[in-house]
Amino acid sequence: MTEAVLLVGGQGTRLRPLTINTPKPMLPVAGVPFTVHQIARAKQAGVTRIVLATSYRAEVFREFLDANDLGIEIVVVTETEPLGTGGAINHVMSELASGPNDPVLVFNGDVLTGVDIAGLVHHHQQVDADVTLYLTPVEDPRAYGLVPIDESGRVTAFLEKPQTPEEIITDTINAGCYVFRRSVIDDIPAGRVVSVERETFPGLLTSGALVTGVVDRGYWLDLGTPLAFARGSADLVLGHAPSPAVPNPGPFLALPSAQIAPDAVLTGGSAIGRAAVIESGAQVDASVVFDGAVIESGAQVRNSIVGVGARIGAGTVLDGAVVGDRARIGAGNELLPGVRVWPEAELAECSVRFSSDR
Repeated sequence: MTEAVLLVGGQGTRLRPLTINTPKPMLPVAGVPFTVHQIARAKQAGVTRIVLATSYRAEVFREFLDANDLGIEIVVVTETEPLGTGGAINHVMSELASGPNDPVLVFNGDVLTGVDIAGLVHHHQQVDADVTLYLTPVEDPRAYGLVPIDESGRVTAFLEKPQTPEEIITDTINAGCYVFRRSVIDDIPAGRVVSVERETFPGLLTSGALVTGVVDRGYWLDLGTPLAFARGSADLVLGHAPSPAVPNPGPFLALPSAQIAPDAVLTGGSAIGRAAVIESGAQVDASVVFDGAVIESGAQVRNSIVGVGARIGAGTVLDGAVVGDRARIGAGNELLPGVRVWPEAELAECSVRFSSDR
């Protein structure tokens, strides 16, 4: 296996209001853009060439790749308008060097996974499949489309999100990583929106093509929401999610030029960005503090995200909160699970509290 397609998509509206300027795949996760973790995993599995497909701010990707040698050939292809997953895969077809029967790895740009990539490709080649899907079991599959397989591993159906208990006939879902026979990519309709989930894969089943599924019960996380993003970052720092881009897992990660007071407490895989300041007595647990942010004395930040250049006032508590870039949270506030503070917003001292008045 030598070639892969990485679908990095667009801005990622589900991550708002964290940032309004940065494409989601380029947001730092455990110190580096999330895309870098995926590229590093693909390289580790033997991929030597990646076609990166995007429909949003391609110049950001190109500038990063020009400035950083990731040790692998990467080609950036941009859609003039979004084409869906299938349309995006077909759109990069001219950049693929693979032969008609060669395997092409395709993976989504918002999923963090520990799947054995090389093993997935090996299975695909061993059974001579047209497409092989990486499947993962989830505790509550109602938010996902279901993908049942038979005893041989052959996919038998692609089912929309189940609405009743009777419709939940399996707990395995499409986990966002595939191996295509190159000729299948060639057959995806060009120049229009195509969904592999709703059109390409069901069409292959109808035509009698061999679509197989490999169930992996290891690490899997969709990073589409801010708090899932924070969890994924913490899992990478702690080593729960594998990535060659995090060579030394530990209780926290502090990037160069971060200033951390000696009595500050950092735990749970927290990631502290460049030039960020963690003042005396502050506690940061399982959280992401982006570049230039300030956590003032005695503040507590748990399971939260603090955007670039934001400031969290003394004694303030964040728990399950998302604070956007350059926002200002005054001292003595309590922001509890679900709260979102938009970039550059300002919250005065003691404006929001859930516990009794002091």
